[in-house]
Amino acid sequence: MIEPFISHRADGRVHNELTPEAMIRAMTVSAGLGTTSAYTWLKVPVVEDMERVMSATTLPALILGGEVSADQDAAFVRWHQALKLPTVKGLVIGRSLLYPPNGDVAEAVDAAVSLL
Repeated sequence: MIEPFISHRADGRVHNELTPEAMIRAMTVSAGLGTTSAYTWLKVPVVEDMERVMSATTLPALILGGEVSADQDAAFVRWHQALKLPTVKGLVIGRSLLYPPNGDVAEAVDAAVSLL
């Protein structure tokens, strides 16, 4: 599993660049690591223009949950749209489900499972 990001330091902190172009670049660099990519999976965040981003690689991918959002329903919609793409195979969601805005973990997990 590779979690590809183009990152930059600013004000003493590392920031991931979450533009479609940066994700495409990071994923294509990841595909070239090692002697084969036969067993390589990607863990990627949902970014703008996901269809174009995911069409830049044939590697299978899992969607990351990202930062906990106050609008969790919008996150579920983005995850659902990403899951429709042919190389996206599932979700790797952590904080977004463990610490949902409304505090109901079971409801958040049920909603995520329903996307699969």
